[in-house]
Amino acid sequence: MIPATGQARPWPVTGCRYLLGLIFGTIELMTPSTAATPEISGLDAGHPLMDGRTADSPLITAYRGGKPSRRPVWFMRQAGRSLPEYLKVREGVAMLDSCLRPELASEITLQPVRRHDVDAAIFFSDIVIPLKLAGVGVDIVPGVGPVLDKPVRTAADVAALPQLTWEALEPIREAVRLTVAELGNTPLIGFAGAPFTLAAYMVEGKPSRDHLGPRTMMHADPETWTALANWAADASGMFLRAQLEAGASAGQLFDSWAGSLGLADYKRFVAPASARALDHVRDLGAPLIHFGTGTSELLVAMRDVGVDVVGVDYRLPLDEANRRLGGTVPLQGNIDPALLSAPWEVLEAHVREVIAAGASAPGHVLNLGHGVPPDTDPAVLTRVVELIHSISPE
Repeated sequence: MIPATGQARPWPVTGCRYLLGLIFGTIELMTPSTAATPEISGLDAGHPLMDGRTADSPLITAYRGGKPSRRPVWFMRQAGRSLPEYLKVREGVAMLDSCLRPELASEITLQPVRRHDVDAAIFFSDIVIPLKLAGVGVDIVPGVGPVLDKPVRTAADVAALPQLTWEALEPIREAVRLTVAELGNTPLIGFAGAPFTLAAYMVEGKPSRDHLGPRTMMHADPETWTALANWAADASGMFLRAQLEAGASAGQLFDSWAGSLGLADYKRFVAPASARALDHVRDLGAPLIHFGTGTSELLVAMRDVGVDVVGVDYRLPLDEANRRLGGTVPLQGNIDPALLSAPWEVLEAHVREVIAAGASAPGHVLNLGHGVPPDTDPAVLTRVVELIHSISPE
């Protein structure tokens, strides 16, 4: 069951460059020696990180600040509407249903790896799956996004939320096991929605442009906000742990809507919950990535919740992101998705600029600065991967 306490757990933080104290906010930089050789203590011997399949892959090597054999690249939303094979297998199947059919979720996860030769698979699912598995009424409405049967706006609403169980997560574990069995040496990245983004959907009941509901609740009813954020943190944390234990080699926390927050509100009302979500998986030792959109002013605070890698969206050059972060963590990003439809010479020049800007960071994994647009030509993505792989790592 989801733990009731909001206190950080005294688990070993073996997979992060930053160690969180028992009291949130006390962060100590790991020494280079301990950061370079993370101890993996919580994974089975047959896990891909333990049995030699993915530990030395280009992706994991770059995430850990080493020199990869080739430049690693993958794309957020690489498994999705840009692929005709995805549209074919999804015919007649609702979005959340496709996430909960293990064979289908696995097939969709594998499709872009086969097509593009990317250096990682990203697990096909949705950030609201933990809500659905817990028993919260939610669906993905085409053209709208996640819509809840009933918004969560009061203390009574939060108290009435059902608890997610480990048993309910079995379809996720099975989908991961099926996927990892087919991936060989290619790592699978697990993911979860960050508590703020998940809670924002729950308060609004649907997508929102300005997220006034959760931002108001933080100040008008901070106790209820904290309870909701903790519920979301535990649900997302359990969701991510299920993926990592079943075979994912890294985990990414997505905070799609954190860019609507100022730094003070983020640090006070959101960062503790994000750290709590990650507390569920720290003992596993897998690399952890934190990504948000519109979060250029939050990067240091996002790093400081305790992650190995910071994802950067397309708004901020990587050399500036690295400067703000003090050269402390590898970066992921940040090709502008808008340029995927530009003439090839424009896109190629942009990709090379992103590579050059990322060279100052301790490590760099190429990605988009947001997700793959649904109208993207898949052949362009394949060509981008070929270009990146043709440029030797420095």
